[in-house]
Amino acid sequence: MAVTQQLARVPAEYLDSCRQSANASEDGDPLWGPPSTDVLDLDWALFLLERVCELGGLDDVHRSALWQALDGDTAIDLAFLNTQPHAISPFGPAPTALSAGQVARAAELLGQIDFPALLATLPTDEEEAASLLGNGADKIVGGPKKYVLGHFNALREFYRDASQRQLLVVLWWD
Repeated sequence: MAVTQQLARVPAEYLDSCRQSANASEDGDPLWGPPSTDVLDLDWALFLLERVCELGGLDDVHRSALWQALDGDTAIDLAFLNTQPHAISPFGPAPTALSAGQVARAAELLGQIDFPALLATLPTDEEEAASLLGNGADKIVGGPKKYVLGHFNALREFYRDASQRQLLVVLWWD
């Protein structure tokens, strides 16, 4: 089973409810289960997204926004989601989250990134591009450019919707 990056859009009240459930439960069960429509599986795209931005020369402000959108922040206490046997991230680092304000800022900056232009800086030959990207890009069926663009667009749309709905984003590896 592959470990992949997951994101969930949730209201602050939902996190509070999960925290209360974990505190009330003998085994710390937070009853975590956001709707599937509010969960995004980024697979292993994180590493390739970062590499495309590096190779494409994305400026520091937008690279930092992308990094935060993919890495989260530790300011919101999510220890209750990382307690066995109900840990949502048993194979990776502790879950992180972004506040609604951070989500809005990330959505704004992700919306400004011209990702096709970044991809255009890569070699036109998919094998050459995959070699330059590394991180297993040579094994992506259909080519790495299509894969990375699809995941970037999904990430941008995910944050745009979370921002419009004033939701937090929780990130973890599962």
